[in-house]
Amino acid sequence: MLAEPFIAFFLLRDVRRILRNTYLDKTWDRRITVSLYCIVGLFVIDIALPVEFVTKWIWHLILFSIITIGFIKIEFNATRTILSAVLPFAILSFLTDVFKLWGAERFKLIDTYLDIAIIFSIVWMIAMVLVSRKQQKALRKEHQKTLEEEEQKLWMAARKAELEKIVAERTLELRLQKEQVENTLAELKSTQTQLIHTEKMASLGELTAGIAHEIQNPLNFVNNFSEINTELIDEMKNELIAGNSKEAVAIAENIKENQQKITYHGERADAIVKGMLQHSRKSTGQKELTDINALADEYARLSYHGLRAKDKTFNATIQTNFDESAGSINVIPQDIGRVLLNLLNNALYAVNEKKKLKDDAGIIDGEQYEPTVAVSTRKLPGSVEISVKDNGNGIPKQVMDKIYQPFFTTKPTGQGTGLGLSLSYDIIKSHGGEIEVKTQEGKCTEFIIQLPIA
Repeated sequence: MLAEPFIAFFLLRDVRRILRNTYLDKTWDRRITVSLYCIVGLFVIDIALPVEFVTKWIWHLILFSIITIGFIKIEFNATRTILSAVLPFAILSFLTDVFKLWGAERFKLIDTYLDIAIIFSIVWMIAMVLVSRKQQKALRKEHQKTLEEEEQKLWMAARKAELEKIVAERTLELRLQKEQVENTLAELKSTQTQLIHTEKMASLGELTAGIAHEIQNPLNFVNNFSEINTELIDEMKNELIAGNSKEAVAIAENIKENQQKITYHGERADAIVKGMLQHSRKSTGQKELTDINALADEYARLSYHGLRAKDKTFNATIQTNFDESAGSINVIPQDIGRVLLNLLNNALYAVNEKKKLKDDAGIIDGEQYEPTVAVSTRKLPGSVEISVKDNGNGIPKQVMDKIYQPFFTTKPTGQGTGLGLSLSYDIIKSHGGEIEVKTQEGKCTEFIIQLPIA
């Protein structure tokens, strides 16, 4: 029969293909390839030489060997379907040759049955081959899917390692940035503390200069009248020695008047010193009833004299308009005094800078310019309003949003810390009040403070 060589060849080829899809042992792949070449060689010998009696038993041996190995070896599990398809045909083909060898007469008795059985075995083989092909197609898909999943897992593992490396690098970078930010923040806090101290010391210096100027006036009066009284006493002694009692009495009256003036100016100096001690002492943070008009008036004079102490050529008009009904309100006087001092210093600085622009005749833009700072108070329903207005150069529109920012200043380097308005804003807000600014560039600036009465 010529069927056995072809079946052996195609069976072995399908086994190799199945193994390639499911089992990756190259040793078996080489063995099967060699076996295929042997089958082809044996088939050629079978055709060329009259040795069919021998070769047909070799074909049976080859078929049974392939089927037996397939069922014995675990790695051949995936080939058992197609091996099962060929097994009935292999058995019937072998029995046919056995019965032929046994005897022709006996073979004739079962020949018809064997032919029918072989036909059924061929149908069974074809059906099972189709089933096997379908299974192998599914297996290939499953195998491909498994390979893709493995590749995906490998890719994900590589990506995970890459991401972990990136995260580690980013974490290290963020940690270093955090340390840099913390160091920078510590430096900024230190610088801020120093600048706030500088601002306070600058305010204290200006306050001290103003107080010193204020004290100087009454002391000058005391010294002058003391000298005059000394001279008058000498004259009175001479008149008494000369017997001019009437003239001596007149001189005594003059001495009395001078003494009253000395007392008045001495009390004024005493009040200034007490005020200096009051406002230079550390704030307790406790609110107390404070005459807002007296506070505004006092700091207006102190600010003006403080600037005069630094620049003897400076002159400006201080206008005051205090509402008597404003009365006393609960504030921390040292803090509100610091706010007024900052606003007044800025106002006087602004008019002084504008004054430098006028010509010899005092004209700016065709108009006579007189540096003027106006301080006023006004009682409102539930609050007291304090206004500090100057006729300086105003505030540029482009910096209006920054004036309350810490360390922002329009003054030249070295002439301002940029903390005055920032501290003033915080102080007013801590009192539950409001502060706003109105300005016309080149003309004026007005800061308005509203403090609650209760």
